[in-house]
Amino acid sequence: MSDAPTIDRRISIAPMMDRTDRYARYFLRLMSPHVLLYTEMISTGAILFGDRDRHLGFDPAEHPVALQLGGGDPVALAECARIGTEYGYDEINLNIGCPSDRVANARFGACLMAEPDLVADCVAAIRASCDRPVTVKTRIGIDDSEDYEFLDHFVATVTEAGCRTFIIHARKAWLKGLSPKENREIPPLRYDIVHRLKNRYPKLDILINGGFRTLEDIENQLNFVDGVMIGREPYENPYLLTAIEHRVFGGADAPSRHEIVEKTLPFIERQRADGVPLPRITRHMLGLYRGQRGARGWRRHLSENAHLPGAGIEVIREAGNILANVS
Repeated sequence: MSDAPTIDRRISIAPMMDRTDRYARYFLRLMSPHVLLYTEMISTGAILFGDRDRHLGFDPAEHPVALQLGGGDPVALAECARIGTEYGYDEINLNIGCPSDRVANARFGACLMAEPDLVADCVAAIRASCDRPVTVKTRIGIDDSEDYEFLDHFVATVTEAGCRTFIIHARKAWLKGLSPKENREIPPLRYDIVHRLKNRYPKLDILINGGFRTLEDIENQLNFVDGVMIGREPYENPYLLTAIEHRVFGGADAPSRHEIVEKTLPFIERQRADGVPLPRITRHMLGLYRGQRGARGWRRHLSENAHLPGAGIEVIREAGNILANVS
């Protein structure tokens, strides 16, 4: 097992299904060396019985990167954490926040908030199987739970198993009646509950997640909690990460969008040589020029041409030429 580097959790990119795959993570890393990246949630079954390399493989340039696991069986989670550590992940995160029916029917995700003793057993098993930090991502509550008191009991119980870092999505999860998309939008955001939790447990690392769109909002939250997890905004507007790198981490001058594209091309050529379809990578690049003149032409050219037979980096260069020719 390799030694895990020190992780700065002030800013992280949320695990997003069908979003934060290895190609997105490589691309996002070019804009910030310090933000903590997460895999999509990967179920224990996919790791134990599926194509392990497809689910777990990643480029070393992605570090620091955390593996998010979905499951509710301590033995299976422990084995997957051990495997993930062998692959080189820097952190093992347990998903106790996903509200989908499919996940709930498999008895993991947000429904496990109702079983804090089981979550504690899962955390203890994971910690015993690997030498990586073990963290939990969860919600402030589920269904008709009693808001803060419910969350406090959950955190207190899981802390006894050795978890010291909690990422809290500041919305409840409604397990019936709302889709996963609706669960990201309809339940009201209650940042005050997460702030109260941090005040109650000053020695724990408490990170907040949910609804942050601007650099100012992100920086403001760092006055109350230890870190901020952001999701759809940096995915849809990835160049935001350069401002975060500069303002939060004290990074040097940001690379230009053009420089980021140029740094991506050798990676794309390697992936194409391994048979990876070009759209699997370029779909993550569509928002790079958001707000810039010519952004629509960039998106359109990639969307219309990346899927064509034999398409390679010339499609990206052509899209860049469209930008260059905008008067």
